[in-house]
Amino acid sequence: MPLELVRSPALSDRAEYAYAARVSGGSLVFTAGACPLDAEGRIGPVGDYAGQAEQVMRNLVTALADADSQLEDVARTTVYVATDRREDLTTVWEVVRAAFGDHDPPSTLLAVPLLGYEDQLVEVEAVAVS
Repeated sequence: MPLELVRSPALSDRAEYAYAARVSGGSLVFTAGACPLDAEGRIGPVGDYAGQAEQVMRNLVTALADADSQLEDVARTTVYVATDRREDLTTVWEVVRAAFGDHDPPSTLLAVPLLGYEDQLVEVEAVAVS
């Protein structure tokens, strides 16, 4: 298996992800930040953190598939949320975690003041192994 998620018994199990990932063999896939753009290039749903996170994850799945990869191949993610409220971070994180199911790659969740598109609230980038 080219990807092994590493859990450390010396670190808290409170985090809902592995603390590291080991890659051996395979090809690395680096995604651009997946944005909540629909097929027509519109951001949506405007003002809805969970809805934008769902669109972002659909777009991430598509980008990974086009690179012959899938969510289970993801070795690491970075999740960006345009907010200053912890509740919004939690809302987005719950959607991202649900999309990954039992696969829990190391992740970083960040609050940022602004993202690239007007009305954009969420962006997720990933590194996968195929």
